[in-house]
Amino acid sequence: MILDNLPVGKFRWITLVSPEDQEGTELLLEPNDHPAAKEYQQKIYAEGIPATIFGVEDIKQEYERLSEKGVEYTMEPTKMGEITMAVFDDTCGNLLQIAQK
Repeated sequence: MILDNLPVGKFRWITLVSPEDQEGTELLLEPNDHPAAKEYQQKIYAEGIPATIFGVEDIKQEYERLSEKGVEYTMEPTKMGEITMAVFDDTCGNLLQIAQK
């Protein structure tokens, strides 16, 4: 659900929240117009490094929910010590990770 969609010069300030939890985590979408930011994004993506990590309470349930919506994972839920994590492609040049402790 879009909270804000405001013009800022040639770009827009857009923030999103889950429609199920409108008081929950708010995401800010920013343009990737700076050459250094583009290079950083491309290099961490090529190395398989997630740009962001989100904590989840039930990774199996979240993995299945997102998979049903067409999310493609580069790493299925994998236990690493006390943490289980999964990594997916956001289709905008970023890898995102979900993790459960």
